[in-house]
Amino acid sequence: MRDRHVRLVLSGSFLHSGAVIAQFTALGKLVYDISGREFDLGWLGLAEFAPALVFVTMTGSVSDRFDRRRVAAVAFMLEAVCSIVIALYAHSSPTAIWPIYILAAGFGTCRAFAVPATRAMPVNVAPDGSLPRVAALSSTAWQAASIIGPVVGGIFYAIGPTWPFVGAAVMCTGAATCYSFVRFRRPQEIRKDRPTFQAAVAGFRFVRQTPLLLGAIALDLFAVLFGGAVALLPAIAEKRLGVGAIGLGFLRAAGGIGAAAVAVMLAWKPLSRYLGRKLLVAVAVFGLGTILLGATRQYWVAFVAMVVLMGADMVSVFIRGTIVPLATPDDMRGRVLAVENLFIGGSNELGAWESGMAGQAFGASWAVVGGGFATLAIVGFWWVRFPALRNVDRFDDITVTR
Repeated sequence: MRDRHVRLVLSGSFLHSGAVIAQFTALGKLVYDISGREFDLGWLGLAEFAPALVFVTMTGSVSDRFDRRRVAAVAFMLEAVCSIVIALYAHSSPTAIWPIYILAAGFGTCRAFAVPATRAMPVNVAPDGSLPRVAALSSTAWQAASIIGPVVGGIFYAIGPTWPFVGAAVMCTGAATCYSFVRFRRPQEIRKDRPTFQAAVAGFRFVRQTPLLLGAIALDLFAVLFGGAVALLPAIAEKRLGVGAIGLGFLRAAGGIGAAAVAVMLAWKPLSRYLGRKLLVAVAVFGLGTILLGATRQYWVAFVAMVVLMGADMVSVFIRGTIVPLATPDDMRGRVLAVENLFIGGSNELGAWESGMAGQAFGASWAVVGGGFATLAIVGFWWVRFPALRNVDRFDDITVTR
C-alpha cells in the first residue's frame, strides 16, 4: 500500500466495481418495476454477458497488443457514456424494457474490453513477492465496492431512478483517471507480430491444454451458473422477504460485507497451504449458503446467508485470481484473462439468465435452492475430475508453461 501505483490500481478497481454493482442493482430494480417478471431479470443478465462472448477473441488480443492502462481508461470513459444514456432513459418514465437490454449490452461491451486489461495489471505493478497480497487487496477493493455499490444504488434509486446511473458515470470517469496515471514496475510484453485468428484464439488453446487453469476457471462458471442467486434478489426481497429498494440494497451489501471481511483477512494473512482443497471446500460452502438464502423467509437469515456465501466466494476468487496470472505468460495474459472473463461472465450474467428462467418456471425460492444443490454436485465432480487443481499446495509451486 506504500506503492503509489498499487494504490492507483486499487482505487480504480474500487471506483469501477462500485459503478458496475450500483448500476446492476438499479437496472434490476428498474426492469422489475416495469415488468414485474423474474423472466426479464434473466434476459438482463444475458444482455450484459453476450458481449464478452461475442468479442472474446478481440478483447484479450487488444489487451496484449496495446498499453493495458490506455485500453482500460478508454473503456471506462465509454462506460460512463452508456451510463448517462441509461440515466436519460430512466428519466423519461419508461414503459418498455427492450431499450434497457440494448444499453446494458453496450455497457457490457465496454466492460468486456476493460476486464482483461485491468485483471492483468497487478502482475505488472506488484512489488517482488507480493502478488498474493496485491491480489487480496484488489479483491478487498472490489468487495468494498460490493458493500457501498448496492446501498448507493438502492438509496439513489429510491430518491429517483436517474441518480444511480449518474453516479455510475462519475465513478467510471474517476476509474479512468486513476488508471491513466499508473506506471508499471515490470514492463508489459506487448505483442508486435501480425494479428491472426490463430493468435486471437491462443488463450482458449492454452486454457484447454493446461488442466490447472481449465479446472480453476471452469469451476467458477459451473458453480455460479447454477448457484447464481443474486440475480433473483429483487424478486426474493419483494415476494419472500417483504422489503423494498433500500432493503434490497442492504441485502446486496451483505454479500459485500462477508466478502470484504474475508478479503481483509486474506490481505493480512494470505492462504499458503492446501490451496486446491480449500478452493473446492469454499465453493461447497457457497452452495450451502445459497440453499439457506432460497429456503428462508426471515430477512436476518437471508442477510447472514449472503454474508456466508459471498465470504466463501471471496476465498474462491482469491485463490483462482492468483493462480491464473501466475500460471500464464505475460504476452498471453490478456487473452487468457479474456477467456476467464468469459467464464466469469458466464457464471454471473449467464447464471442470472438461467436463474431468471428457473425463477419464472419454479418460483424464485425453488430456483435458488435447486441451484445450491447443483453447486454441491459440481464440487464433487471437480474433486474427482481435476486432481491438478485439487492437489495444488502453495502458490510458489505454480510454474508458467508454454
